[in-house]
Amino acid sequence: MKNSIKDFYDRTFAHYGDLKWWPAKNPFEVAVGAILTQNTSWKNVEKALKNLRDEDRLSPQAILRAPIYALTESIRPSGYFNQKALRLKAFVEWFDDELDCEFASPDTISTAELRNKLLALKGIGPETADDILLYAFKRPVFVVDAYTYRIAVRHDWAPPLAGYDELAEVFRSNLEEDLFIYQNFHAILVEIGKNFCIKKSPKCDSCPAGKCPDFEGAREFSE
Repeated sequence: MKNSIKDFYDRTFAHYGDLKWWPAKNPFEVAVGAILTQNTSWKNVEKALKNLRDEDRLSPQAILRAPIYALTESIRPSGYFNQKALRLKAFVEWFDDELDCEFASPDTISTAELRNKLLALKGIGPETADDILLYAFKRPVFVVDAYTYRIAVRHDWAPPLAGYDELAEVFRSNLEEDLFIYQNFHAILVEIGKNFCIKKSPKCDSCPAGKCPDFEGAREFSE
């Protein structure tokens, strides 16, 4: 297994190249998108981001000034809009108070400390925190999502009951600590998870990574 994760990345990178993920115009939009994408599709997040952009609310200062009811209406397409409006407010208040709304400034704060600060915010869990760290703060952390979990279990890289931090460590220990690799590998896993390593009907024969070791078992996988 020691080299299989790296081999998987090399093989799929040859197919996909640089996917230039996360789709955003600036780091703040990344952070907003990471919060809005909880429990919804990216298509819905794009609608909410467009609303914020059209209403000139896609900046820390604008979100700080916006009444909560107005912010709620702007992000309604993302679902759970009442909760997410409060989470956006909480994130931006912290971002303003502690970092002066600068993503490049906290070089003296370790990645672990910055992660703990994000996790302390209401409604921000490990995946959202790591999305923000990896794509907005440009810190080399490995993001784990449902696609990562499914692919890892099917390829026998991790046991079915692996937790978030355990699974992230599996990838970290088998890859060079490199910001581009971490960003692009996450994007590749999302693409394969959406288009090939489907939960109930995986398309193993056409997957750019090839068949997983337990090809037949993959077809009976449940999360």
